[in-house]
Amino acid sequence: MKPTKPQEPYFVGIDIGGTNVKVGIVDDAGQTLAFCKTSTDVPSGVEAGLKNIYQAIDDALADCRLTMDDIKAIGIATPGTMDIPGGKLVDPPNLPTWKGFPIRQTVCDHYGGKPTIYQNDANAAAYGEYWIGGAREAHSLVFWTLGTGIGCGIIIDEMIIEGRHSHGGECGHIVIQMDDGRLCDSGQYGTLEAYAGGTSLVKRCQEQLDAGRESVLNDMLQQGQELTPLLISEAGEQNDELATELIMESARCLGVGTTNLMHTIDPDMVLFGGAVTFGGKGTAQGDRFLQRIREEVQQRAFSVPYENTIIDYAELGADAGYIGVAGCARLACLKAE
Repeated sequence: MKPTKPQEPYFVGIDIGGTNVKVGIVDDAGQTLAFCKTSTDVPSGVEAGLKNIYQAIDDALADCRLTMDDIKAIGIATPGTMDIPGGKLVDPPNLPTWKGFPIRQTVCDHYGGKPTIYQNDANAAAYGEYWIGGAREAHSLVFWTLGTGIGCGIIIDEMIIEGRHSHGGECGHIVIQMDDGRLCDSGQYGTLEAYAGGTSLVKRCQEQLDAGRESVLNDMLQQGQELTPLLISEAGEQNDELATELIMESARCLGVGTTNLMHTIDPDMVLFGGAVTFGGKGTAQGDRFLQRIREEVQQRAFSVPYENTIIDYAELGADAGYIGVAGCARLACLKAE
């Protein structure tokens, strides 16, 4: 998107993760006017985290020479589980000290009643891609975010699928293996995340190494490196047989999950983002990973959705969350007018 002169009104987007918080000042066209990153400081509790967030907002506003009086609304995104209408976290695994915290009202009150909305982080990132990212020309989107686990956001004609109980779009937990499925960190068996999430990738790799599989990863681990999705990706870039096999198996499973959603929602576009995309768009391994997903979809999907659904990588990267939740705040304001 070509940069233009900042367009009023302005919004604050807050993307809260288990380690860091990203804060952005975003204009009406989705442009980031200022950005600040700070620590969530989970061990110190929610008050410490909020103190960091408020300071980051102040710093970002100062960077673009604005004050909170110039801000029309605030958007906050956190990982689940959550009560979106109630504006509170329920029992988020990545934020254990924030359990049950009414974050929307707390931030709203801190800023004198400034309109504040609350959203799931994957939904927010999906909306960012839908608003100004890779799906800006689409009417409907399935957005997969690949990291330690697997998140998903679904947008249909500006509407985020939140569900009646704030669990809509939790598609990393769809079941792809009914019998003797792998155990997911959520406690469920046979889920997509249990087969294609970053944590699962590491577990599957360690099982193969323990079973005696040859791999350059053995040498890397003997040198003191930690087994991570990134290390497996690096081994794959060296054409390591085990690493490539594991990465392509993750892609196959994502193809199964994608087919399920295509047959449920029939979207214009399916996008993949997050840290575990194995180099992403424009890299040899990233392109092979995406192509393997497409091949699995081709084998399993009806021909019409397969031939007409765009399957690609997302564009906004790590900025999608705070841009998207600022966009959600903007959307709420438009609906209220």
